[in-house]
Amino acid sequence: MASYRVLLKPAVEKDLRAIPRALAGKILKRIEALRDNPLSPQSVKLVEAEGLYRIRVGDYRIVYGVSHEARQVMVHYVRHRRDVYRRL
Repeated sequence: MASYRVLLKPAVEKDLRAIPRALAGKILKRIEALRDNPLSPQSVKLVEAEGLYRIRVGDYRIVYGVSHEARQVMVHYVRHRRDVYRRL
């Protein structure tokens, strides 16, 4: 299976700086794992947001979209669970 290209929106870098370093490392590993399997069993399709998925990492959520035609994953947000769904 060919891998997908993972792109991060500029807001993701800011989001990661606000997260404790040890947890940010785990989150980055999960983001890298999206290259091989963007629709893993842990991913959940968001009902309110068209074409977006989320993966849970502790109290944080990775929100991303997948373009199968372009073989690309775009990570939109990495935020705490209490904040992530407010502006979708």
